Amino acid sequence: MSNLVDVTSPEHFKELLSADLNRVSCLNFWAPWAEPCAAFTEVVKSEAGKFSSVLFLNIEAESMADISESFDIEAVPSFLLLRGHTLLARHSGADAALLHSLLTQHAASAPSSAPSAPLSSSTATPAAAPHQRTEAEIEARCKQLMNKHKVMLFMKGNPSAPKCGFSRQTVGLLREKGVEFAWFDIFSDEEVRQGLKKVNDWPTFPQIILNGELVGGLDIFKEMVEDGTWDEMYNGEEEGDEEEK
Repeated sequence: MSNLVDVTSPEHFKELLSADLNRVSCLNFWAPWAEPCAAFTEVVKSEAGKFSSVLFLNIEAESMADISESFDIEAVPSFLLLRGHTLLARHSGADAALLHSLLTQHAASAPSSAPSAPLSSSTATPAAAPHQRTEAEIEARCKQLMNKHKVMLFMKGNPSAPKCGFSRQTVGLLREKGVEFAWFDIFSDEEVRQGLKKVNDWPTFPQIILNGELVGGLDIFKEMVEDGTWDEMYNGEEEGDEEEK
């Protein structure tokens, strides 16, 4: 059906959204490894047949990481409703009844001159922190964490329960290599999450840190493991430390 589209690139996504800024769009974020996504994608397909005026976009969360990051997608399945670029509603989870209710509410409504407030049935806006750290304090906190252990992994979730496939694969590779590492869940501290992007000039997660310096993300780590660069860096540092002693 013409109103149900698989997004193939960030440029494709922008083109689709910008075609009609008064149109309601439903963004379905999914991943092939998450079982609930398959069933929910069928729900989205069914709703697309019922709401022909709505543009339904299927977005593979990990292959379209830039889009996922821009909407702060923390889990799959997740869906958002937009009118043009204005957020109407968002939900993390496979709630077919809620999706239908939101579509019924927004698809028939006229555009509002004032932006709609985000709606979420699954998460509440966190309370304001008693002390908001300065940029210098956030940078110092990031660097402190980066130097907490020889290998630091900044990831989504924790090693026992990763919240994205990239984080899960990185943990698996580190364990395969027998690397001892410390970790930090970026969802536990939004200031650190945003601060690391600036400190390391690296917009996505996971981020792998060796001796206080950014190595990169999953793709770079994979390449380094495959070509032996990781072993050289990791073991070389150890040998250097022993010689100094």
